[in-house]
Amino acid sequence: MTDLMRRIEVPHQLGLVQASSYRGKTTEAGELRINLDFLPEIRGRDVLLVDDIFDTGQTLSRISEQLELFEPKRIRSAVLLWKKSRTQVDLVPDYYCFDIPDEFVVGYGLDYNGEYRNLPYIGVIEN
Repeated sequence: MTDLMRRIEVPHQLGLVQASSYRGKTTEAGELRINLDFLPEIRGRDVLLVDDIFDTGQTLSRISEQLELFEPKRIRSAVLLWKKSRTQVDLVPDYYCFDIPDEFVVGYGLDYNGEYRNLPYIGVIEN
């Protein structure tokens, strides 16, 4: 997120959305939990929804639906990684950096059981 924010040259604010469907040591998604309590006012504003990975697309789709209730001017999405082979929704990211195979990845902010977020690279967890 910080690397992206440094590149955006227009004035902007950062808001956080907590969303999680992975708990503990599982690599299978469970129930999605979303918390929008840390958002600034977005009514009438352009919103860039940034996510680390677009897997099935369920998370980004559900968050987008909830953000629409706040009446932003427009919502665009950007993801670091996209597992195109697993996409299950009509929504596609407006921007993405890398198309990756169907593997569980960690590092550069992505975790497994709370570990590996601090890695300066993206690696694969082997089952």
